[in-house]
Amino acid sequence: MLAHNPVTSTGHEQMAGLLGVALLALFWGAYLFGSLRRRPGGVHGALFHATALVCALALFGPLDDWAKTSTAAHMVQHMLLMVVVAPLWVLSRPLQQLAAGAGRLFTVPWNITLPLVQRPMTAAYLHAAAIWFWHTPHFYMVAVENPWWHALEHACFLVTAGLFWWAVLKSSAVRAPLALLAVLFTLMHTGFLGAILTFADAPMYGEARGMADQQLAGLIMWVLGGVPYLLASGWIAHRWYRQLQRRMDLQG
Repeated sequence: MLAHNPVTSTGHEQMAGLLGVALLALFWGAYLFGSLRRRPGGVHGALFHATALVCALALFGPLDDWAKTSTAAHMVQHMLLMVVVAPLWVLSRPLQQLAAGAGRLFTVPWNITLPLVQRPMTAAYLHAAAIWFWHTPHFYMVAVENPWWHALEHACFLVTAGLFWWAVLKSSAVRAPLALLAVLFTLMHTGFLGAILTFADAPMYGEARGMADQQLAGLIMWVLGGVPYLLASGWIAHRWYRQLQRRMDLQG
């Protein structure tokens, strides 16, 4: 039985799955409706839809069922949400379409969070708090065993990751150093968490989850999960260098 599949599951699992499907459908539908008013670029539109499909598969596909018994599968799900879905949605530039499609339902919460995305380190701290909170043994198991807490965990990862990636990938020239610092900070603390999982001398998430499974989860976060942060830091550093070079050329 698929864990949060709204068709095959029952009870609270089904209700949590239906809520997740409804929220993703509303988000996706708002973009589609907004695209009729403000047509996105072909690449940006395709990127948004492809990312929405990846999000749906990560949340409601077989991976969610495997995550109930495998720490490594759970980590893959987390990484997909935080370092694949969130940054790709940011890069798809969906603001105009979402605002045109959802109106105040989107613009009001976005305006509330706007000061946060203008502070890369603040967004990084918030995202870090969500990551470490949900990877503590107690709350990790709470999310595994309770579908509503599991849905909240996913929402925390997606929202805080979205704010983080927007703050660093869309940072202004003035905030480029802070954006680079925020990415490197996130790379370091997620790598440290991955190392803890890899080198722990006992299973952290229950005896039912073996050491090999936990070590694989740690390596996924530490090694594979670090690649997007390294790419982002290189891109931000390159953009910052070009901005400094243009400034020097103008002064010269």
